[in-house]
Amino acid sequence: MCQSPLHDFLQGLPKCEHHVHLEGCLTPHLIFQLADRNGIALPDPAANPEYASVEALTARYDRFTSLDDFLHFYFEGMAVLRKQNDFADLAWSYFQQAHADGVHHAEVFFDPQVHESRGVPYETIVAGFSEGCRRAERELGLTTRLILCFVRHLPVSSGKAIYEQFISHGHFEAGVIHGLGWSSTEVGPPKDMFRELYASAAQKKIPLTAHAGEEGDPSYIHAALELGARRIDHGIRLVEDPELMQRVARDGVLLTVCPLSNVRLRCVPSVEQVPVRRFLEAGVKFSINSDDPAYFGGYILDNYCAVQEAFQLSVLEWRIIAEDSVQESWIEDSRKAELLARIEDHVKRYLPGAV
Repeated sequence: MCQSPLHDFLQGLPKCEHHVHLEGCLTPHLIFQLADRNGIALPDPAANPEYASVEALTARYDRFTSLDDFLHFYFEGMAVLRKQNDFADLAWSYFQQAHADGVHHAEVFFDPQVHESRGVPYETIVAGFSEGCRRAERELGLTTRLILCFVRHLPVSSGKAIYEQFISHGHFEAGVIHGLGWSSTEVGPPKDMFRELYASAAQKKIPLTAHAGEEGDPSYIHAALELGARRIDHGIRLVEDPELMQRVARDGVLLTVCPLSNVRLRCVPSVEQVPVRRFLEAGVKFSINSDDPAYFGGYILDNYCAVQEAFQLSVLEWRIIAEDSVQESWIEDSRKAELLARIEDHVKRYLPGAV
């Protein structure tokens, strides 16, 4: 628990999360549990001592040296996911924690290319994660949106094959998958490698987002916007291009900022270096998110608390963040109105003079 006088306010503040990878919620405990359940051998501890125990793997996560170092463990961990119930259990574990942290709406990423490359059928992946989403809506009262992410470290042909399955199954029209994004290694692959897929999706009015401006400079953000992204995941290096920052603010583009992730992956030395205050001053819309919480040591409330300890934001500044998070969510207007009313009721209790 953070020591801020606003901790209770932050805990109760209705939240929307837009940037969390379900595979990034695969805790070391769940990795070992699913490996045992599915008869999967984890890397040999003799050569990989971090896999000697849950505790050893957890400790290794404190020492990521870069995005690519993290991704090695991220993709290794996914090997334990084989069956529909594995994916459903993983999603459900995230939603329980998110609900406890005050999340009312969650838009969650998943990476089908990586699972298909291990022989797991697309239908199994989607069915499992969708089951977890429906359970969260039914038992916890959350609304959810599932976002299919292309990964930049695999060939475009792999992404195209997944996209064709997504289209052929009619998952957007059926409300099973609600948008597309891209993630994984930022610097190295062509900035516009998914141009053809994004152009096709844009014609079908499928919402698009993209990881950009985390390790890559602002030109990566510019490229994502040019390809049709309505939202930028991370985007912290936007501050290096004042003209682009003005455009993002003017157009109401949402940045899905992940402070603890940025520190853990050494994109910034501390949360104080995440440009939260500069975004607020420039009128840039952003939400606070957990990214890959099982790997980065914190779910969404931990990120809210870290931001508060770093910047000492006021209740009214948090209201701006919370309201922007709702307004830029991919949900119907009636649900937005409901969440905005909940935020207003919560904020009123913490304003000066409130009884």
